[in-house]
Amino acid sequence: MLSDISIRNVVLIEALDLDLKSGLTALTGETGAGKSIILDALGMATGARSDKGLVRKGAKSAQCIACFELPNSHPAREILTSADLDMEADQNLVLRRTIGSDGRSKAYINDTPVSVKFLSTLGDTLLEVHGQHDGRGLLNPNQHIHMLDEFGGHIKEIAACSEAFSALRSAEARLNELRLSAEKSDEDRDFLRHAIDELDRLDPQADEENTLAETRRFLQGAEGALSELNAADAALGADGAFEQRLSSALAGIERLKDKLGESEHPARGALDQAGTALEKALLETQEARHAVQLAAQSFDLNPDELERVEERLFALKAAARKHGVEVSALMSKRLEFAEEIHAIENLDVELDQAKNELKRSAQAFDKSAKALSDARRRAADRLDLGVHKELPGLKMERAIFQTIIDDGPPSSLGVDKVRFQVATNVGTTPGPLDKIASGGELARFSLAIKAALASETGRVMIFDEVDQGVGGAVASAVGQRLSQLAKNGQVLVVTHSPQVAASADHQFRISKSSSKDATHTHIQAITAQEREEEIARMLAGETVTQEARAAARQLMGIS
Repeated sequence: MLSDISIRNVVLIEALDLDLKSGLTALTGETGAGKSIILDALGMATGARSDKGLVRKGAKSAQCIACFELPNSHPAREILTSADLDMEADQNLVLRRTIGSDGRSKAYINDTPVSVKFLSTLGDTLLEVHGQHDGRGLLNPNQHIHMLDEFGGHIKEIAACSEAFSALRSAEARLNELRLSAEKSDEDRDFLRHAIDELDRLDPQADEENTLAETRRFLQGAEGALSELNAADAALGADGAFEQRLSSALAGIERLKDKLGESEHPARGALDQAGTALEKALLETQEARHAVQLAAQSFDLNPDELERVEERLFALKAAARKHGVEVSALMSKRLEFAEEIHAIENLDVELDQAKNELKRSAQAFDKSAKALSDARRRAADRLDLGVHKELPGLKMERAIFQTIIDDGPPSSLGVDKVRFQVATNVGTTPGPLDKIASGGELARFSLAIKAALASETGRVMIFDEVDQGVGGAVASAVGQRLSQLAKNGQVLVVTHSPQVAASADHQFRISKSSSKDATHTHIQAITAQEREEEIARMLAGETVTQEARAAARQLMGIS
């Protein structure tokens, strides 16, 4: 049960606090007084789509708080538990939503921040709002299947059918893809084999591009290096003259040492040192010239080697450009082509597998669609029976309501085409609602369907001017049916009908006042005597007569 509503700065409402009770509550007032604003605020609190247009002019934000008393069996509790928002058995559920003037929205459940999406999911289990234009949905046959599914509670069946239909479409797409592949497989096979042959002849090696690039840089500098080494060799005496001079000098030193013999002449030590140095110089000169010659030999390469390296690099890069990869990926590309050829060669096997999968998917969809169709037919029988039970109380005891289920195109909703047909006069053949039902009849058919559905929802029901287009005894019948709906729950009705208002257990009067700077909406619970005056006003208009008051008492059952 919705026990309390607190509204702050929503459109024309600056501050409003309502205490609600079980049974039927009527919200009445002149057109434009702001009755719909209260419903908008309540929708905001329960996660309905809302925007900054609800924020009262001059305010920083709008807020609505809705408090619910829930029985332990209410489905909202299961949703809260799954989100780790457990409630105590005697704890009330408090929903709060704020919207800033910048359009930013915040949502809370028992002061715990939640997403607006989650708030909306929870709100769907708490409130069921039926507007004055709900009857238009009855005029659209495409909506009838959704109404029947809502009545039947086919959530699991629809989910299973939708999943099976998605799998069926995927299987069809896969088979079509393979068939297209088969059509071009011969052409692709020739291309792939040619590409593999080219790559096999090229035979790219790991890191070959970097190795070739380094070799090219070496070869491009080899000529200059060889020239420098030849010059070094010449400087070291490539003709042996330098070594000859060193040898002559060493021989001269040796002759001097022989002349001195074993004497201890002062020059003896210097001569020994000079001889040793000359021997070392001669040896190192020979080693240096040998090393330079070896280095020169390493640069004395085949003049065609540079051209060979550059041609190899060009061939590798050309192949890489052709296949849209880096040179280093050519080996991987070759493996990829081989896998594609393997896939083409195994295409027949895949086609058979895809055909079998499509067959299995079609069987699974047929099974789930049949289960959904069977559930709909059972629900259709219950809906027809439920609506027919409602019609006499709405002064349509001779009317007929039928739910027709025909074969339709396969979809995520199964294979059914659902449409509601009615007959409003005795002896006439049932036909489409939009061709047979008048505006008032349509409103009553809508109410009958909603009433039949209401017994299974357990939600607070709100009717926004669903009595529009009816009056007199028919309006009284609508009021009485709403009152009966409220016996086992809570119903709120926004109405301009005095007959409906008179059937209510409780009544709120909504009014509007204007000052120089602003317009405000007010709402107050009215006593039995005030209700008599309000219903008389609804009957008579601006000037309330004694006759109107008497008629109001009669409607209210006051003697």
